[in-house]
Amino acid sequence: MDYRNLCENVCRIAGEAGDFIARQRLTFSFDRVEHKGAQDLVSYVDKETEKMVVKELRELLPEAGFITEEGTVEKATGQRYKWVIDPLDGTTNFVHGLAPYCVSLALTEDDKPVVGVVYEVTHKECFYAWKDSAAYLNGREIRASTIGTLTDSLIGMGLSHASDDSIPELLRHMDYFLRHTNGVRRLGSAAADLAYVACGRFDGFYQKNLSPWDVAAGALIARQAGARVTDFAGGDNYVFGREIIASNSSIYDSFRQRILD
Repeated sequence: MDYRNLCENVCRIAGEAGDFIARQRLTFSFDRVEHKGAQDLVSYVDKETEKMVVKELRELLPEAGFITEEGTVEKATGQRYKWVIDPLDGTTNFVHGLAPYCVSLALTEDDKPVVGVVYEVTHKECFYAWKDSAAYLNGREIRASTIGTLTDSLIGMGLSHASDDSIPELLRHMDYFLRHTNGVRRLGSAAADLAYVACGRFDGFYQKNLSPWDVAAGALIARQAGARVTDFAGGDNYVFGREIIASNSSIYDSFRQRILD
């Protein structure tokens, strides 16, 4: 499998999808929004982008199955290769005209990411990596930060729409990080959060109650950029295990410990 060639083609597909999303944003109105939950929004843009991406990826690797957020294609069962797709990560941001929002495309081999592309639409930034490669942003190699302490770190965190029971815990962590770091940000796109860990804009990020399409691409990019990426237990079940920690290696132990406290 030529992962590099695949990744280059996936970057092209993600960019085309991003251009479509950007054009739709120019005339988008809130009355075209659907609600999957009280705070979980979806639009025709999500669905049409997913259809577009699925068509292109199917031509690129016909033997691969699909795991997609919007369910416009039958879910993969048993295939060695699977595309894991979030056509518009950060839909609420998109609906309100607020950055960031992303196209997140990953290829897994035996359920392990081997190609990852995150295209942040508003800044036309394409983050990408493939198995055993470096990580890149628009052709430039990127690395996770070298900040050595939590005190000097900028932390990203997320909150799933389906995790009301996690709010008290989140607020407790936020209170600590606000007092003992450079600050806390909640961007509304896990794909962007992980890409920003990869390029050093964030020193650490964590979130619970995630889906594979939220993290598969960004996690690979962050790892290939030198970040440490695990589940909360410190293991490798972060794509399908619904929880993720990503940080530079220097703060990982203290960061994870604070999240577990």
